[in-house]
Amino acid sequence: MNAIRIRGGIPLSGTVRISGAKNAALPVMAATLLTEEKCRINQVPALGDVMVMGHVLELLGARVTHNGESMLIDNRDVQPRKVLSPLMRQLRASCLSLGPLLGRFGWACISYPGGCDIGPRPIDLHLKGLAAMGAEISQEGGYISARARELVGANIHLDFPSVGATENLMMAASLAKGTTLIHNAAKEPEIVDLQNYLNSMGWTSHH
Repeated sequence: MNAIRIRGGIPLSGTVRISGAKNAALPVMAATLLTEEKCRINQVPALGDVMVMGHVLELLGARVTHNGESMLIDNRDVQPRKVLSPLMRQLRASCLSLGPLLGRFGWACISYPGGCDIGPRPIDLHLKGLAAMGAEISQEGGYISARARELVGANIHLDFPSVGATENLMMAASLAKGTTLIHNAAKEPEIVDLQNYLNSMGWTSHH
């Protein structure tokens, strides 16, 4: 179909229930890696990317249970490990596991993320921000490894307001010692959702 023809003039009525946003669900799913406590996320859309993210968490040791639009994630047995690159390459947001794993365990290793073919989307801003907090970053064989004995709060200036970098750095900063300031941070609605979720977990974040 090359076109959609809409004939107006008819009054609209009724209600439409809007499902949760994928772009909000994915970083919140990654944020559950910050804790050993069981986490429940509501209004999770039943989309392929959400399923892939759940599989990524399971490969790290999580137990992911679906109940309608609710998702229960138990990360007590999570351990940082290399995640199979074919799975990571299906989903751009898989790189959001880097910040929380590094903050919780002091080590994380991911393959280069994939996702939609909408042009180059490097994660160099993610890595620069983590390095500013004290992480040592290495890249070899298609994998990105980050290590830190302790993450420390830092002043981070993003070259542009990257949504993914802002999310990754917010999660890493949640377990860093001291205060982190992210300048030129993204302001999309999913950033606010992640901020609210981190605050509900006990950390303090402001936009």
